[in-house]
Amino acid sequence: MNDHRSVSIVMIEDDEGHARLIEKNIRRAGILNDITHFTDGTSALDYLFNHADGPARNGPALVLLDLNLPDMSGTDILAKIKGTPALKRTPVVVLTTTDDKVEIQRCYDLGCNVYITKPVNYESFAQAIRQLGLFLSVIQVPEIEGD
Repeated sequence: MNDHRSVSIVMIEDDEGHARLIEKNIRRAGILNDITHFTDGTSALDYLFNHADGPARNGPALVLLDLNLPDMSGTDILAKIKGTPALKRTPVVVLTTTDDKVEIQRCYDLGCNVYITKPVNYESFAQAIRQLGLFLSVIQVPEIEGD
């Protein structure tokens, strides 16, 4: 992710405690990329698609997506991202407490790149996020469509 163009991280997570823990442990893993946090799907979609700094206009980005949001399903957000030419290559990491096999399959069918179930235990959750940070430090993110 340390390419010629910095990759922004868009975190869509309604639980403020989880969001702080995710960011803290991503930072501990050495990831210094900008993280833009949203607590609901509506404002996140507006940013992703319409904002001047959002990935549809300013690419590339990586999305950390919770499935359980107050205003819409994370799977609806995933479908919108993957169904839009400007964002379809955007990597989406589903990070959720849902471990239902049908839901996991649905997310992969919709195009998620990684599905991580949040552990209930605090230290296990922190460790999983640090490992995610290490993963983020080595993956390659494609440019947006048209770049």
